[in-house]
Amino acid sequence: MEKMIAFCGLTCTECLAFIATRKNDEEKREKVAKVWSREFKSEIKPEDINCDGCLEESGRLFNYCKVCEIRKCGQEKEVKNCAYCDDYACEKLTKFFDMAPEAKTALEEIRKNL
Repeated sequence: MEKMIAFCGLTCTECLAFIATRKNDEEKREKVAKVWSREFKSEIKPEDINCDGCLEESGRLFNYCKVCEIRKCGQEKEVKNCAYCDDYACEKLTKFFDMAPEAKTALEEIRKNL
């Protein structure tokens, strides 16, 4: 399967919710929900673990992805991901990079090859 790089630079195809959805694996959904509930101090149910990736407009999305400001901005600007944006790297993105430095690495790599 080809890598899907989210607007923010995370790799959707490596996300545990994406993998559980693709495999339609209830056991994996339960494990991910339990881990993420602890990690994010929020109640996440196994049925919440359904996502076809942030770039899919008509597919299933994890709850956070539905309200993600970076995703919303990328869709409005109609870019493939933030590496293609004229405003790269905006304030929203640089704040996100503090939490997810691997996302910055992915987007920087894409930008080098544009």
